Amino acid sequence: MAANKVISVSASMEAGCQVHADIRGHKVTIDQPTQAGGTDEGPTPLEFFLFSLAGCIASIARVAAMQQKIEMRSISVDVDGAMNPAGLLGKPTEDRTGFQTITVKAQIDADLNDEEKVKFFQEVCHRCPLDDNIMLETKVTHSLV
Repeated sequence: MAANKVISVSASMEAGCQVHADIRGHKVTIDQPTQAGGTDEGPTPLEFFLFSLAGCIASIARVAAMQQKIEMRSISVDVDGAMNPAGLLGKPTEDRTGFQTITVKAQIDADLNDEEKVKFFQEVCHRCPLDDNIMLETKVTHSLV
């Protein structure tokens, strides 16, 4: 099946470690901590990645709650990613470069019992495009222009 919606982001890096983007008028900066040579002016790409997953799950939860007429007062999403940084540092390793595990935990304040919250949260995660991209293989192509 062909994609019918394309979401695009353009980013650039000049001197230093900062990566800048203007996404629909929102100025976004990715940086590295000072101990990694950056100026710590923004989250790292890996932190943004985990934040994106948490944000997507929370956003889908709000949509699902409205669709199901559930009064969801709040949702908090914690995401932890465990990885061996050797690969990204160019060091030999048997481990993959990316996260080896990602753990998502949520607290939902809504008029649902515990069993209903579990069912709702599972549905939300299955509807989240980022969760889908992490769980299933997505073809990524690379090219120079």
